[in-house]
Amino acid sequence: MPVHALTEKTKKEILLIRKKHGYKDSNFNHFQELLSVNHGIKISYSALYRLLTADGQKSPKKRRRFKKHRRRKRREQSGELVQIDASSFDWFGVGSMQSLHGVIDDATGQVLGLHICKNECMLGYHEVIRRMVGVYGIPDAIYADRHTIFRSPNADRAKAVDAPSGTKANETQFGRAMSELGVKVIAARSPQAKGRIERLWGTLQSRLPVEFEIHAVKDVDTANEFLSHYIFAINSEFAVEPGDNESAFLPLEEGLNLDHILCIKETRILDNGQVFSYKGKKFQIEKSDFSSWLPPKAEIAVMTSPYIGIKAAYKNLVFETTPTRGQRPASEKKEISMPPDPKAFRAESAWNPKDGLSWKKGLPQYHEVFDIVQEIFQRPYAS
Repeated sequence: MPVHALTEKTKKEILLIRKKHGYKDSNFNHFQELLSVNHGIKISYSALYRLLTADGQKSPKKRRRFKKHRRRKRREQSGELVQIDASSFDWFGVGSMQSLHGVIDDATGQVLGLHICKNECMLGYHEVIRRMVGVYGIPDAIYADRHTIFRSPNADRAKAVDAPSGTKANETQFGRAMSELGVKVIAARSPQAKGRIERLWGTLQSRLPVEFEIHAVKDVDTANEFLSHYIFAINSEFAVEPGDNESAFLPLEEGLNLDHILCIKETRILDNGQVFSYKGKKFQIEKSDFSSWLPPKAEIAVMTSPYIGIKAAYKNLVFETTPTRGQRPASEKKEISMPPDPKAFRAESAWNPKDGLSWKKGLPQYHEVFDIVQEIFQRPYAS
């Protein structure tokens, strides 16, 4: 609608909305969308621009006139390459930083997953991968920076001509998980190399604090719930069609359990009583139909995550485990309310992350496992 076609009443309404909590910090383009979505007011960008500038207002975000770097050509197929990163920013406007983890498709610019934590951490990256695989599938390759979550600090040293004999670059936990999914991890050499996701951070840093303020989002739990829906609004506004409509995303192979891939895996040796040491505690393999198959001194993989707690894997068998000592007396048990659905990953408080530990709910051993999981994943929901 052109500005001259607006009634004085509508003009005054727009200017009043502009002064409301949160709206004044939005850029003009974002404000145009907010008027349409939240208030049903349709107005062209040029008309809105003239109305607001005539009122003495300026858009908080200035558009670049020149590109500083030549943009790499997009991949042809969605899923051929995705970019992953985290952005540390004061997302809630409270003077403290939080890390928003994200993954974006190179071909379409479609945001495949967003998850916010206190710090850049393994849990945040696991969550965006989990959403991407669940909704879209498994990509061919991931483009990431050289953070130690993605790449061993010894990677370059091991390849050097003058590297000491025996120098090894062990695969990171993230790299191991991607190998199990059949995904190649490519290390970017500069922020400009992964420009798609860097530009996404610029867009979200301009828009998300405004959206959070308007919708009274003030903590990471509420933010992650909001992001699960907001991601569709971002994609409808900025995603483009790929050059080739055939998708390179592949479904998760039948028989694979994503919870047993997106976790921490460490090798341990069982003693003759099917007990192993882990993080300063002793754990017992729980009896089952298959526990008798475990040979003495078997080498197991200890799997840890907020979704599964602590499990043990031997070849293709997965076993439940129980701490053998250090359990709290029943009188000291702390009741923690857990969701019925492990995949809901919903937090009740800073000490109760959105997890699937309900499989141990009410047992004294639950707290033993809970503390270890929190330590490994650096308490990403702590305030």
